[in-house]
Amino acid sequence: MASANEQFTQAANHWDLETLYADLASAKGKRLTPVEKLHLRGLLCGYSPAEIAEKLGKDVKGVETDLCATIYRYVKSLLDKCNEKIGNWRNITEWLEDAGYKTQSNAQVPVNSLLPGNSVVNITNITIDNNQIVFLINLRIPTSKLSEVSIQDINIDDSAAK
Repeated sequence: MASANEQFTQAANHWDLETLYADLASAKGKRLTPVEKLHLRGLLCGYSPAEIAEKLGKDVKGVETDLCATIYRYVKSLLDKCNEKIGNWRNITEWLEDAGYKTQSNAQVPVNSLLPGNSVVNITNITIDNNQIVFLINLRIPTSKLSEVSIQDINIDDSAAK
């Protein structure tokens, strides 16, 4: 079985774990334990407490109890949500994302073969929503003269943008 540091490592691809660990440690008053970090990474990967328990070969109630006593408390304290009820484990990742702990990809991809020269696509975010991969992009296509293209000449199908 993989060590605790090797479990749920994909969380690091989408979350600023080092800052989050440090901030939660501040809220806790001491460093997070390896188990706390492991459970947090599981949540950040989108796994429910039951799925985390299954993947780690642990008791579901034990993982749920640990999360309530540790990570949930620390996040509520960190984000000043002590009086709010955690209705669902997903609230934790939503709150942390709203607080800016989720990293935003900002890759620049040249698209020389598809578009005119010097065109650039900025991928600003990639998410999975309702079993779909969603890319938010900013596309820059240079034109030779601004007067040659008018907004009326561009046919944009609203349904394709959704």
